[in-house]
Amino acid sequence: MTALETLKGNTEALITEEELAQRLANGRPLRVKLGVDPTRPDLTLGHLVVFNKLRQFQDLGHEAILIIGDFTTLIGDPSGRSSTRPELSRSEIQANADTYMQQACKILDESRMQIRFNSEWFDNLTFEDALKLARQMTVARMLERDDFSKRHREHTPISIIEFLYPLVQGYDSLVLEADVEIGGNDQFFNILVGRTVLRNAGLPEQVALTVPLLVGLDGVKKMSKSEDNYIAFNDSPKEMFGKIMSISDEAMWDYHRLLLETAPSRIEELKALHPMEVKKQLACALTTRLHSATEAECELAQFEQVFTRRQAPEEMPSYAWNTLAGGEPCARLLDLLDRSGLFSSRKEIRRLIEQGAVRLENERMSDPHGSVSKPESSLVLQAGKRKFLRIEG
Repeated sequence: MTALETLKGNTEALITEEELAQRLANGRPLRVKLGVDPTRPDLTLGHLVVFNKLRQFQDLGHEAILIIGDFTTLIGDPSGRSSTRPELSRSEIQANADTYMQQACKILDESRMQIRFNSEWFDNLTFEDALKLARQMTVARMLERDDFSKRHREHTPISIIEFLYPLVQGYDSLVLEADVEIGGNDQFFNILVGRTVLRNAGLPEQVALTVPLLVGLDGVKKMSKSEDNYIAFNDSPKEMFGKIMSISDEAMWDYHRLLLETAPSRIEELKALHPMEVKKQLACALTTRLHSATEAECELAQFEQVFTRRQAPEEMPSYAWNTLAGGEPCARLLDLLDRSGLFSSRKEIRRLIEQGAVRLENERMSDPHGSVSKPESSLVLQAGKRKFLRIEG
């Protein structure tokens, strides 16, 4: 397989294939740009799709430039959004950015990568410079973006600063003199603006390469931190394995194709197997990649014990009765679960109980106000499919 054929794999758009082929033929290492905005502390498996593509360029001898968009995060990427993104402080952005570099190196080759913060150049830009940049784009051109045009039709506010975002992203490409910019398909318009900015500066236009968006855990919307339907690089092995096992059978094939880069011929072979077995292989492979093979094997064994043999896992959080119940002989089920600290809110616990998703010693509990007596030795509580805790008497 040629370098061009490799790089075309799993692409959604490539503008233009001829330009990329010509630059590859020149023999010099290309400067390949990818930007990520640290809006929250976690990178997700959605990022893994573009990181895989950047790693392909690295493996072919090209220079990867990962931009941590600490300045662009102040604006907020409007791509795919129906409302303006909440504003973050610089300290919040920096705290998130600090985690991105370590996470990115789980996939990318650190020895062949530049990591740049775009505040390096934007903090020194004058207002006059910003006006000159804004002059390069018209309102009509901005409204060609699907999300902007939709919000405009629906009379949903669009701030001027959101209009500036694609230009700011394009300016990154100008500073770096990027040969290629890669991103998810929702970044296509922004990357094309980068071509315009480079052309207006008298430089060769960057090649625009986008990859498909990965569907999130809900099976409907793209995986997104904003939608809270994501699997994070920093999820524990247990969380990661369990979340992957929860995706739909339909989504599983996209995860194989986009995250593991499984060949179409191999996917056809896997379709002859039981979907549960294929999903276990997927969960093991991804947990291995972001953690270790040992941890993946451990989670597979725990999963099979719980879901195949219907047994509680051997390892689970353990609490003393007095810690959760304050020394009382009885306590409300909701209070016990809440004091464990394993749940985001009492509302989540109440919902799980009312849905019949909580079991006490394998007996289904449906009353949030139901009481639990202090055990003589210990008892096991299960909430949902993956959370277990042991309470010692």
